[in-house]
Amino acid sequence: MRDFVITVLVIAVAGVLAGVLWSLAAPRPPYVVTKQGPLLADPSTQALIAADGWFAVVTGGLGLVCGAVGYAVSRNGRPVPVVAGLAAGGLLGAHLALLVGRSVTLGAVSVAASGVSASVVAGPLELTARGVLYAWPTLAAGLFFALEGVAGYRESPLRRPFGGDDPYAPRSTYDISDR
Repeated sequence: MRDFVITVLVIAVAGVLAGVLWSLAAPRPPYVVTKQGPLLADPSTQALIAADGWFAVVTGGLGLVCGAVGYAVSRNGRPVPVVAGLAAGGLLGAHLALLVGRSVTLGAVSVAASGVSASVVAGPLELTARGVLYAWPTLAAGLFFALEGVAGYRESPLRRPFGGDDPYAPRSTYDISDR
């Protein structure tokens, strides 16, 4: 249980940092403030899609780093609590990154919209594709399982024919077991 909790807490801290990174990297969509409230200034803006892409890049990259570090740390220990912590912590970290990225404004604040003559302001970061929230836990657990599969295959006795005892291998003429 201790390995699971530590993994989740470390990834939660990384989730806060991921939110700050996302806020720095992602462009903000342009909005016009009207009497009805803020309206998207340019409906054809690519900023909404770019925000999703940057979120996937930041959280996916951290997911790969977490998966590799989690595998290295749990190599001689108990891997099941760590991989469960990677999955649960990845979900928590992605949600924390979303919350922090929405509330922190560190990226570009000057925006432009085509065909708009009113004053344009930078809008908040939002995710339009909610599926990118699963990039972190999927890549973390997936890399962990891939590394575990490669290591398991290398150490497997099934990799050697006949479990390491090949009856057809040439024998030494000085073998004592022949007598």
